[in-house]
Amino acid sequence: MSKGDTDFVAPIVTAAAQVAKTAAADVLFAYVDAVPDLRGLLSNVTVPTKPILICRNPEDESRAKELDAESISVPKFDLTRMDQIKMATLIAFSQQILKAGDVFVFLTGVVGHHVDTLVVMRVGEEFELFQSVGQPNLTEHIRRPVFERVLRLALELANEGREGKPVGSIFVVGDHRSVQKHCSPGRINPFKGYNERARNVLDDSIADTIKEIAKLDGAFILKGNGVIMEGCATLRPAPASTSLSAGLGTRHAAAAAITAVTRSIAVTLSESTGDVRVWRRGSMITEIGRASHAPWDIIKPPSFKKS
Repeated sequence: MSKGDTDFVAPIVTAAAQVAKTAAADVLFAYVDAVPDLRGLLSNVTVPTKPILICRNPEDESRAKELDAESISVPKFDLTRMDQIKMATLIAFSQQILKAGDVFVFLTGVVGHHVDTLVVMRVGEEFELFQSVGQPNLTEHIRRPVFERVLRLALELANEGREGKPVGSIFVVGDHRSVQKHCSPGRINPFKGYNERARNVLDDSIADTIKEIAKLDGAFILKGNGVIMEGCATLRPAPASTSLSAGLGTRHAAAAAITAVTRSIAVTLSESTGDVRVWRRGSMITEIGRASHAPWDIIKPPSFKKS
């Protein structure tokens, strides 16, 4: 990116700190790889605003550690600006960094480019982002690392597919005994007979196995602690009372229905679009789509030249 392309970066960063102060924002989020002068940004953030740096790789995490700044880690995927915000704030919400009513400021940009976007939002006012506000904490009965790992796996499958082919899947996490009452086992359960440690989603060595099984039809049923109880299961709950958006099929209907009758959270991956959706209490909490679905959002930022 040329110098002319980055003339607007410093003013945006300066404005973010000022907006956070004026709005008495609770949190200011910034992607580490999008802000050139992180130290300058952090020095301008004042109480009560808490700065949270978002890291997409180990190098980002090292920079955050050098700055002695609080950070969260997110997968590095080619997402639209708004979906970058959704992904990071959903993880922050699950970690109780954000709560209902909080105001946050967010600095982001296209992956690989400097920051070009400043967003200010109150948790709960953006219907699409936090539909679950007013309910108990997102993962009160599910270990936070488990929810985040399932979300990451779904995002990886959405962006990578499996052997070059798109994959659709559904993960149902938590309240597994109730969930199993509403499902029929698949013809085979690929996880049957293995000890719990060997089939825990938190074990990095099982990721490829999960991705292979995701190519088969059916749902993954997980305990709140991450142990996979079943794969290739068929969900058969009564239909949810809430109506689905146009274009959402049986996989999403099953996710809505199972979360309506159990204390579970479902994560669905659409085979046709690659969109990842999170479901709870019969409704969709949020939707994260690939950048390829929004051409405007992956265009190189325009060049701003001095006259």
